[in-house]
Amino acid sequence: MSNIKLITLGGVRENGKNLYIAEVNDSIFVLDAGLKYPENEQLGVDVVIPNMDYLFENSDRIAGVFLTHGHADAIGALPYLLAEAKVPVFGSELTIELAKLFVKSNDSVKKFNDFHVIDANSEIDFGGTVVSFFQTTHSIPESLGIVIKTSEGSIVYTGDFKFDQTASEFYATDFARLAEIGQEGVLALLSDSANADSKIQVASEQEVGDEILDTIADWDGRIIVAAVASNLSRIQQVFDAAAETGRRVVLTGFDVENIVRTGIRLNKLSLANEKILIKPKEMSRFEDHELIILETGRMCEPINGLRKMSIGRHRYVEIKDGDLVYIVTTPSIAKEAVMARVENMVYQAGGVVKAITQSLRVSGHGNARDLQLMINLLRPNYLFPIQGEYRELDAHARLAMEVGILPENIFIPKKGTIMEYDNGDFVPAGSVSAGDVLIDGNAIGDVGNVVLRDRKVLSEDGIFIVAITVNRREKRIISKAKVHTRGFIYVKKSRDILRESAEIVNQSVEEYLAQDSFDWGELKGAVRDSLAKYLFDQTKRRPAILPVVMEVR
Repeated sequence: MSNIKLITLGGVRENGKNLYIAEVNDSIFVLDAGLKYPENEQLGVDVVIPNMDYLFENSDRIAGVFLTHGHADAIGALPYLLAEAKVPVFGSELTIELAKLFVKSNDSVKKFNDFHVIDANSEIDFGGTVVSFFQTTHSIPESLGIVIKTSEGSIVYTGDFKFDQTASEFYATDFARLAEIGQEGVLALLSDSANADSKIQVASEQEVGDEILDTIADWDGRIIVAAVASNLSRIQQVFDAAAETGRRVVLTGFDVENIVRTGIRLNKLSLANEKILIKPKEMSRFEDHELIILETGRMCEPINGLRKMSIGRHRYVEIKDGDLVYIVTTPSIAKEAVMARVENMVYQAGGVVKAITQSLRVSGHGNARDLQLMINLLRPNYLFPIQGEYRELDAHARLAMEVGILPENIFIPKKGTIMEYDNGDFVPAGSVSAGDVLIDGNAIGDVGNVVLRDRKVLSEDGIFIVAITVNRREKRIISKAKVHTRGFIYVKKSRDILRESAEIVNQSVEEYLAQDSFDWGELKGAVRDSLAKYLFDQTKRRPAILPVVMEVR
């Protein structure tokens, strides 16, 4: 009998940051290692990754990292995992190549090379536990699901998936393989829930391709296509439409060049003619009706690039009269307000905005009926809805009950909870460290809640700096308090407040120096407390107060 544990470190009750652990006996199988992009209130944060302390502590037991596809929510945290745990990485050819781009951009692991290319026919035996794969349909080629076969039945992780009857070779779901896995017996299914609360039919990729072609063919001026760099399906459709309409494509995004070149090199992207792709500096040689500008921006969101284009600060492109901005991605919920503002700016610059979502329901994730079909094909004993916010996980659970899964066999996991298979049932068995690790620049783990709180205070109420010099031995002030402020009040109209603040600081320091004891921390605390009370009484605001106390000997 196998000892089985399932742990979720990310990807539940949130969108992105997928990282799941299946423990079978002494081996740890890591399923995806993704990141997510920050919410609006996470000021200055570049990316968010899961807390991986548990994996670092048990790195000697990790059999490998198994990647389902090449999007950032599945591979983005890989460099941070490999920095502490040098373990083998498995994935399809394209997924591995895109993972290498992430890894090589990180100085601490750029020399790592323990990558293994697998496909839907691969089987890997880890001492009695066999890992195999099956092809799924997503917005990127060679997306795979993962099967971990144990003596108690298989643990199946779908990755991101949908069903599309018109999908081409690199995107097609292997239905026969799914049925085969279901017949062999599935113990637990970890299934994508990102579109579980929708019963609207998702448009097929053929319908999306036709819509893109019609839109591009009907426009006479320049077309700026806003897309996600790693959505190769959408990029292929833009290339096909460009070939059909006699246009040239300019790549202006931050990482799209590398991704597209990788796709072309591996024959996962095809060009009718190499001349379709041109450099930004070559745009002036062509008329407006001959150009498609593909803007992917940074961090999978092309919004910032569009904003720069609309105000004339983009490196290559400025939106002008007659331009069509065609948005072929669905912006994340956190960016909807920003998107609305950018749309307005585009119109002010003379452009026109059209979103593909105005006419089609577009998603790389299966709707309610797709999820039920997956459950019916696999017939799992237990279901773990993953990859989605709580409302989506809950919707997935209700869909599963409609097709016969008992409520007691459905678990909506929390991050860090250990679910252990014990005596024929999954039961909670403690928890491990889990949560968000915030990455800002090259730093890791040093941008926590305290830093974010300080940034929020600074952004809302500003900073108040007071400097004073004392002689500790003589217990007197050498240089009276001088006050400086930024982002708090308008100095020219608030001199009385500043003068009074300086006097309060002088008085607080004199009172403290009169005491027998002396501690620098206590002195600064006394200054901060007295000043904070006065400033709040006067302004009803609480700036970050930074006392600087210097000593003369």
